[in-house]
This record gives sequence, structure tokens and C-alpha cells, in this order.
Amino acid sequence: MARLTIPAQELMRSGHSACPGCGATLVMRYLLKGLGERTIVTVPACCWTVIATPFPTTALDVPMLDCAFEATGASISGLRAAADQLGLKDVTIVGFAGDGGTADIGLQALSGMLERRTDGIYLMYDNEAYMNTGVQRSGATPEGAWTTTTPVDEFSRGKLEPKKDIMAIIAAHNPPYAATVNVAFPEDFVKKVEKAKAIHGPRFFHALAPCPPGWRYSSEKTIEVARLATDTNVFPLYEIVDGVYHITRKLGVAKPVREYLQTQGRFSHLDDAEVAKIQAQVDARWKRLLALEGLA
Repeated sequence: MARLTIPAQELMRSGHSACPGCGATLVMRYLLKGLGERTIVTVPACCWTVIATPFPTTALDVPMLDCAFEATGASISGLRAAADQLGLKDVTIVGFAGDGGTADIGLQALSGMLERRTDGIYLMYDNEAYMNTGVQRSGATPEGAWTTTTPVDEFSRGKLEPKKDIMAIIAAHNPPYAATVNVAFPEDFVKKVEKAKAIHGPRFFHALAPCPPGWRYSSEKTIEVARLATDTNVFPLYEIVDGVYHITRKLGVAKPVREYLQTQGRFSHLDDAEVAKIQAQVDARWKRLLALEGLA
């Protein structure tokens, strides 16, 4: 019998209100498996405030606090200070926010939390748009993607701007630990969370969270889409420990980016030249990451 590498304990309940195939539900599930029950979660306005807390129910077996859209980083700092005053030193404080509430609206509070060196974890679950309010583009939406505010018509070819590099912004704050995680690789995910739990100070996770309705793919293909994101180098898996980069998944030869793009209707309008441009951008980012790791 194969050895179990993921804790069996479930701290996220069934019966939540997420869409079928929602990547963000798996992000929360694996996060809590790695952290355990001595955890307090703070969540701003996002999909997860709807998924977890339709009155009078909850989908979590740990305490969860709703905070203002822009305030996740400040909420982590406040909860950490309160827990310390109460002598709850063994409790992990976690902020769980979407890409809009992190890379855009909440960036100032996140920066403040990192600068203050708050002993807590911030996780950005990245579904690459404001999905809860109707699939509007965020700073984390990739270039070329269709959203309701970057339509594809005679005047537009989707989002014109590149995806914001949140990990570079985090790295500039020199936290003791930061990492990317992907729901298609749960062993890597949980291992990194367990590692981060043992570290003190501000820690950050960038979690890929595919969204079937927003990305326009069939709900049973979430893991397939997520796996392709990493195996094409669109979303590499790596960690930064005290400034040192380590890539945690490498293929001998990455799959073509086209294979990833073709799984999603939000990219179906792209022509060969646009796909080639995205491939070149992905290749350049991968080369930069290899250089940061010291292998280039």
C-alpha cells in the first residue's frame, strides 16, 4: 500500500456553495490540511466569503473572520496581536484572499503586513479575475485573456496588459518564506504549507486556482488545466527561503504553452502570432527564474 503523504484530517466541510470544479475550494482544503486545526482564517470580500458562510452556516472547522476588501494584511496583523495578548502562541493566523483583493485592492495592506514582519501567512488564491462579481479583469489577469471588461470584439483582443508579478513584489519585501502552489500538485502544496507553518515571520503563498466559468472550460477538467499551467511553465512551482530560490518541479522539456491555452475558452480568440508572443514571454520568465535559482 502506498504511503499517505497528505494528512487525512478534513477541516473543510462538504455542502459549501462553490461552483463545480472550483479550484479555490481545493486551495482552502489543502491549506488547512497543512496547517491543522489551530488556525484562524481571515477572508476579505471574494468568492470565499460566499462559498464558506451563507448564513447561518460555515464550511470550515476553524474560526473564520470576514474583513474589508482592502484590509486582509491589516486583519492578519490585528489577529496576530490579539492572539499574542491572549497567549495563543500556537495559533497560525492566515489571510486568504483572491487576486483582486491582493494584487490590486489589498496590495497596500499586504505590503504593510510584510514590512511590519507580522508572524502570519498570507495566501492569494489566483483565479485571475474578479470572479465573484462577474469575471472582471484584475491585475493578475494574463495578457490576451477574455473577461467581461476586456471583451473580444472588433475593438479589443482581450486584456492588453501583462499579468502582475506578485511574487516579485513579495520578494522585494524579503520575507523568510514565499512559494507558489498549485491544486494539481497536492503533495508539493501541503509540504510547502507544513514547512511555512514552522517558520516565524511573514510568509506568502501564490496559489493557482482555476475557475471553470471564468476561464471557460468544463468543470471536470480543473486538475488537467492546472497541471498544464505548471508543465508549460506558465505557472512554475518554486519557493523562496530567506532570499534563496528553489524550483520544486521541472520537466526535461516543457510542454508548449498552446496546450494550456487551448483548454480554455477565454483564450480561444488568439491567433498563431499572439500564441507565439505568449510563448516567448513564458520562456523569458522561465529563463529569469532559472537565473534566480542559479542554474542558468
